[in-house]
Amino acid sequence: MTPPAAVQAKSLIRALHGEVQARPNFWFMRQAGRYLPEYRALRSKAPDFVRLCLTPELATEITLQPLQRFAMDAAILFSDILMVPYGLGVKLEFREGEGPVLEPISTIADIERLQAAADRFLSMVAPVFETVRQVSLQLPLDTALIGFAGAPWTVACYMIEGRGSRDFAKVRKLAFAEPALFQQLMDLLVDVTSRYLNAQIEAGAEAVQLFDTWAGVLPDVEFDKWAIAPMREIVERVRSRHPAVPIIAFPRGAGLHYVRYASETGVECVGLDSSVPPDWAARFLQPIAAVQGNLDPLLLVVGGAAMEKAAHRILEALGHGPFVFNLGHGIVPETPPENVARLSALIRAWHHRHT
Repeated sequence: MTPPAAVQAKSLIRALHGEVQARPNFWFMRQAGRYLPEYRALRSKAPDFVRLCLTPELATEITLQPLQRFAMDAAILFSDILMVPYGLGVKLEFREGEGPVLEPISTIADIERLQAAADRFLSMVAPVFETVRQVSLQLPLDTALIGFAGAPWTVACYMIEGRGSRDFAKVRKLAFAEPALFQQLMDLLVDVTSRYLNAQIEAGAEAVQLFDTWAGVLPDVEFDKWAIAPMREIVERVRSRHPAVPIIAFPRGAGLHYVRYASETGVECVGLDSSVPPDWAARFLQPIAAVQGNLDPLLLVVGGAAMEKAAHRILEALGHGPFVFNLGHGIVPETPPENVARLSALIRAWHHRHT
């Protein structure tokens, strides 16, 4: 699909709309974060992580930090997928060594309380939109700004479990045992997530990504119901207001469901986790949508020949179709910044041998 004329200027946006680039665009999930010393210095200025996400001056600076070092083709908003439950009034804190801890929900009364808070949602997360506005004013000319949210299934996982989990058994049992109650929660999350993304776009985001980090724990039929269907609805709601803005979805662990997911959600681009063979993605996914991925983040930690060999394999398999180079999950804290610099240079150089 050719992008509308209004967005043709930025190469990443053209790539997401399916235009094959001479040199693949790239950015990295979690590219702003704990592996950068300048991030750690700023982090010490915020009393807690939620406040950091909701302080536009700091969140703007953090969003821009990796661009100043590595000149990626996109900035991704510095925030967190749990801003959506926070905006619905759910108590949220990030504990050192433990990760996010939320007030868990389990009853119809809990969901009705969230529904009653939905009218105030956008005002609760308004600082996020101010960050988007500030970043959009400071970006280099051809650098795109990506907004994001968590997909409803993944956000529901945290809201029901109250924290991260190995298998999210509690949320899966609730979805199996009380599908009508669970559907109410998912409908609410579809609604507020669509509004959240639309507001980010109106503040200056030029593409948006939805992270369905825990899609891979869903069995076959439930994958259709709780991963594909909500995403399709969000895509329709965002596209009805912002038809030129490309949507990336990252259904981590989707496996064989990737093809159906790409074709049935209607997203412009599907993010691949590190388990997806690049040659398979080139054959079965690139005819449907642009693809994004999928270097193992631990190879970025290791660096050297192992990282370079794997990166070249991905570039050779996917770089001749609609493609954005990325990782198969987020950068991990122990990643040496010099390895990020080396990978960035490798991607930028690739087109010189292949034009």
